Amino acid sequence: MAAEGDFLMRYRAVSNKLKKRFLRKPNVAEASEQFGQLAKELKQQDCLQYAAFCNLAMARCEQTLFNAPGEALALTDAARLFLSSEKENRALQAPGFDEHLQAALNCYSFAIKVYIEMNQPVMAASLSLELGNALKEMNRPGEAIVHYQRAVELQSQTPIEALLSMGGIATCKILTRDYDGALTVLTEMQLMCQERGLQLPGTNTPVGAFLDIVAKCEISRVLLLMLLEPPPQKLLPEHAQTLERYAWECFDPHSQVTFLPENVFLLLQSVVMACQEKDTESLKSLQTELWPLLSAEQNHLLHLVVQERITPSGQGI
Repeated sequence: MAAEGDFLMRYRAVSNKLKKRFLRKPNVAEASEQFGQLAKELKQQDCLQYAAFCNLAMARCEQTLFNAPGEALALTDAARLFLSSEKENRALQAPGFDEHLQAALNCYSFAIKVYIEMNQPVMAASLSLELGNALKEMNRPGEAIVHYQRAVELQSQTPIEALLSMGGIATCKILTRDYDGALTVLTEMQLMCQERGLQLPGTNTPVGAFLDIVAKCEISRVLLLMLLEPPPQKLLPEHAQTLERYAWECFDPHSQVTFLPENVFLLLQSVVMACQEKDTESLKSLQTELWPLLSAEQNHLLHLVVQERITPSGQGI
């Protein structure tokens, strides 16, 4: 309590320096520096929310000084401190109304706005992505999607970063059981890689990070199609083309999917056939073989596919 009282006294003392007086102009730059110093001391004392309020006051001072970079930095620091305070409360299971989370969202929003006004979309996108990741970690995937989408819009000139943000959207849609939405996003990602990614000369085969993203999207899309089982009349052309690549009757060794390892391609082909034949035992065996070759998210999808065959829930339709 003593530390809290000391903080309030010092905060008011600095704030009083900003009051307009007759024939005396307030020294805003000095006040901003003192708010920043107070924020550092409070952060060291683990008084995160008080430090965040000081950074907010500092941001207002920088705005008065027309120092946009300083304002954006102070707002970002305040947002991260509010977010850390919210995480601490959750770890302690302390009751609350998410007030620190709401304060963090507001600070991030204002910081992003300032960066956009400064014509720095990359910085704005990085904050949107940071906020999306934080919300996803806090088990709020539905809210995180909005911020990932904003990051994608701001990353229109940087395809690889936009693809990573789209991957965040797909993950959140899977977490919220919007499997159809996840399939749509992954299809868009694969198309973007082929249209805007680096390619081998004379081919349409992506290279580098783009190739890795295409391979990841391909596996997840096949598993989602097996989970959703859309009827033929509702199967979109791009999804039909994907399934054709794994149909045994259309199998051509020379037309194998080049961006997947041969063992993964053959195992996926077997999964598609086992699903079509409703062979649950074979599917369980294939799950064991695929497990070390897939990511955690892909293994989750494969698990859902197996469970859907054992105890159909109807959610996939």
